[in-house]
Amino acid sequence: MAFISRMKQSFGTSFSFFTDSVAELKKVKWPSRKELTSYTIVVVLTVVFVTIYFAILDLGISELLRLVFE
Repeated sequence: MAFISRMKQSFGTSFSFFTDSVAELKKVKWPSRKELTSYTIVVVLTVVFVTIYFAILDLGISELLRLVFE
């Protein structure tokens, strides 16, 4: 019986967690479509620039190592 009691209590806290999560998500101020689009563009451009930076850095280090070990 103690096991069943603990299971009921466990499921009760899980249900409570999801109920509380939904309540908190209703309080969130979600971005508008325009804001979301601008944020997405900023993230994509940042990823592209960081990728280019590291690609150039990697090529430079590779070239230096090639010159040293050749």
